[in-house]
Amino acid sequence: MLPNPSGPPTAPHVHQLTPAMRSVIERMAKAGRPAMHTLSGAEARAAYAAGAGVLEIPKPLLDRVEDLKIPARDGFALPARLYAPSHDVLPLLLYFHGGGFTIGSIETHDILCRELSRLSGCMVVSLDYRLAPEHQFPTAANDAWDALAWLAGNAAQLGALPGRLAVGGDSAGGTLAAASALQARAGADSAGIPIALQLLFYPGLSAHQDTPSHAAFAEGLVLKRSHIDYFFNLYLRSPADREDWRFAPLLAPDVDGVAPVWMGLAEYDPLFDEGLDYADRLRLAGVPVDLEIYRGVTHEFIKMGRALPEARQAHRDAARALRRAFDLPELSTH
Repeated sequence: MLPNPSGPPTAPHVHQLTPAMRSVIERMAKAGRPAMHTLSGAEARAAYAAGAGVLEIPKPLLDRVEDLKIPARDGFALPARLYAPSHDVLPLLLYFHGGGFTIGSIETHDILCRELSRLSGCMVVSLDYRLAPEHQFPTAANDAWDALAWLAGNAAQLGALPGRLAVGGDSAGGTLAAASALQARAGADSAGIPIALQLLFYPGLSAHQDTPSHAAFAEGLVLKRSHIDYFFNLYLRSPADREDWRFAPLLAPDVDGVAPVWMGLAEYDPLFDEGLDYADRLRLAGVPVDLEIYRGVTHEFIKMGRALPEARQAHRDAARALRRAFDLPELSTH
């Protein structure tokens, strides 16, 4: 969970949260953690890592969990972790963790990726892309694309089905997934990379945090305006970076022909409106969109499965979307 995610939950909308979500926020406020904007990037990463698993479901056991390295364009070896429920040849989801391009890791999203693999029957590769402030925009976007391109060419050596790829992520990881899917389209200068599905949990998609949901949910919940400002001040080199569609996919010149989308949004989340806006834009371009809105919960809810039934439902919904995209049979989840 985010360090010092909120003050006392006094905003008018807080009473509309589910009782379990409200209890989580109250407990987080009472913990009295340091305000994130007072921390260095390394300190914020450590604080997030310390709380990331507190409300997670028990760790699912899988037949395959393997660490690997994926080469980036500058020669850096990006750490990654492969998850698979069996040793069969399987379709593959490339997953990008959330954390405002500044915090988060393979470890903080280990349980989520395990559960997505278990429920979907897919292989999942989780990427440790490089983080700000040490690595500013567009490093994370480049790392995400480099990993996708490498997996497209090397799926078979991992035991994955060549040509059967999906991309996914939560929050900033959803930004990276959406941007990678846009880059993957075939064009005049590229044959493209076939993408079966974009799996987006409350993605960041806009250049400026000026929507009604950003104003309504700026305080008192899990993700505050101060967190967003902190993340982007560390990640972006200059205001001009905000206008790059790799940071703000809503600014892409067009979205024609991009991969189908499953999107899960939290009702009480600053990012809610930009998710709706992107879904509308995709639909206008003829892109299939499956949109789920999880009522009464906030940003980061998918990592709170021990406390929130909505998190476990979102896991199942996302896994079902993957199975359908890959034409996989329904699995027993017991």
